[in-house]
Amino acid sequence: MPTKAMFLFLKQLMERPFTNPFPVKHAPKNVTALIDKVQRGEAEINPPVPVPEGFRGKLKYTPERCIGCRLCILVCPANAMEWIPELKKIRHYVSRCMFCALCVDVCPGKKFPGEEKAVKALRMSDEFLLADYNKYSDNLIEEPPEAKEMGV
Repeated sequence: MPTKAMFLFLKQLMERPFTNPFPVKHAPKNVTALIDKVQRGEAEINPPVPVPEGFRGKLKYTPERCIGCRLCILVCPANAMEWIPELKKIRHYVSRCMFCALCVDVCPGKKFPGEEKAVKALRMSDEFLLADYNKYSDNLIEEPPEAKEMGV
């Protein structure tokens, strides 16, 4: 006797997939050779699917807007934030982050002269390509530029 699941299965067999063949339609045997072909113009990379509104991608930190309240550190369930006492700013480890945006919600931000309201120091971006071999690479740590210069 046919069940609801069988009809759903047959329906899905006939529909096009909703996934985007990113970066290429079929998985290449050699990724390095594919990159070389793309650079020479012999192959083309598919653009990624546009991210939906409200997407919670990589966290972006604007140190000039940070007032040093440490509320983001208190609410972070993944312990992805670290306080830098010398600068009175934070360091965010993207590799630990679970992209819940609690830190963004609690951030009071800072109001500069001439602005109507305060702008938050933390925001979620549309960036989602975060793969990296090193969990401590510059791509996966958001911190003030002075922290890198001082080596803290």
